[in-house]
Amino acid sequence: MRKQKEKSKRKYWSKDVTEKSNALDLEEGVFSWSSPRKIALSLKDSAEQSRRRKGSSYQSAMSMLNFYINRAGKNLSPTRKKILNQAKEELRKIFKKI
Repeated sequence: MRKQKEKSKRKYWSKDVTEKSNALDLEEGVFSWSSPRKIALSLKDSAEQSRRRKGSSYQSAMSMLNFYINRAGKNLSPTRKKILNQAKEELRKIFKKI
C-alpha cells in the first residue's frame, strides 16, 4: 500500500511544479487562457516580480511555459498547443528577442 501511495505522489510531480513553482508565482489558470498575449504578459510580470528566479526574467518566463507545454505533451489539444506556442512568440516580442 505504501509503495502505491508513493508512486501516485510521484506521478503528478509536474502538476506541483506548475502550481507551486519555487521560481514564479503564477496567476491561477494562466495556461488555460485563450489570449496568447495575456498569457505572455502574465508570465513576464510573474518573472519580473520573482526574487527566487535564477536566470533572467525572459529565461524564467519561457522556461515555465516550455515546461508546461512539454509536461502536458499529448494531452494538449491542437488548439491549446497553438495558443501556448503563440504565447512563446509573444514572450519573444515582449522581451525583444526577435
